[in-house]
Amino acid sequence: MSNLDAEPGEIDCSGRPTTGVDVVTPRKVPLGGIRAMIVNRTLPTRDRSMIGAWCFADHYGPDPVSDSGGMRVYPHPHTGLQTVSWLFEGEIEHRDSAGVHAMVLPGEINLMSAGHGISHSEMSTDATTVLHGVQLWVALPDAVRDDPHGFQHHAPESAPLGDAGSVRVFIGELVGTSSPIVTATPLLGAEILLEPHTEVVLPVRSDFEHGFLLDTEQLVVDDVDLAHGDLAYVGPGVSTIRLANPSDTVARVILLGGTPFGEDIIMWWNFVGRTHEEIVEYREEWESAATRFGTVDGWTPDDRIPAPPLPTSRLKPRKR
Repeated sequence: MSNLDAEPGEIDCSGRPTTGVDVVTPRKVPLGGIRAMIVNRTLPTRDRSMIGAWCFADHYGPDPVSDSGGMRVYPHPHTGLQTVSWLFEGEIEHRDSAGVHAMVLPGEINLMSAGHGISHSEMSTDATTVLHGVQLWVALPDAVRDDPHGFQHHAPESAPLGDAGSVRVFIGELVGTSSPIVTATPLLGAEILLEPHTEVVLPVRSDFEHGFLLDTEQLVVDDVDLAHGDLAYVGPGVSTIRLANPSDTVARVILLGGTPFGEDIIMWWNFVGRTHEEIVEYREEWESAATRFGTVDGWTPDDRIPAPPLPTSRLKPRKR
């Protein structure tokens, strides 16, 4: 997915662990024009910029396509990151400049690694009446951020959480269930369903920081209440986290985790880099149709999202 902010500002990205539970309230961002999809963005925000290497989280729907027009994201570029698509409802067609043509389906992860550079498009299909899901980005560490691009797919099975609910682990490992998806840093990604008026104590890696993004109306994370769209952050140093569902309906939450990212990065528009000069170069190469980003089959050279203007100030990473 593209960051379609008309005037994307500089985003200081760091893990900056804290203790206890912090709640990040989402901000609403329109993806496109008048009939744009509205997404809830919890990463990055002023309150938190990263959870492990997770550096971007958009949560959307359920949106009737007849109202929103669906997802129509034309070819756009990425560098230095991986995109992770996870749907609850709907169907999205993915095409990229590496020649990959794949469908994004509910309960199946598609991970695209931009590496040195890639471009792709994402379009909801004609069969889609409702779109509902999350779009996530992962920052790549310096050692591999200029590697060739790649694509991975996995359809995880549902595993029980005792009598309290179930989990689908799409990245990493949780409660004895693991995913074959390969990542450059230790990560966790999972969809948890919690039955009404139940709770579960999750065993987690104490060297990870964790985020719980609530898709439904109520959830309690270690005695802290969440509302729809909120993200609860729990820093490293804990080995268990308690989730409780006080509502009369099933609670759904996306769990993101990872070791605190040890590098300063600059994230602007759809690029992750390390210096102001790199971001300027990426933008110029996209605007000049350079070979770094290639072309996406099925689209003409005019079918592309132009890069917004750079801010007037110099882009700087946050220093730890």
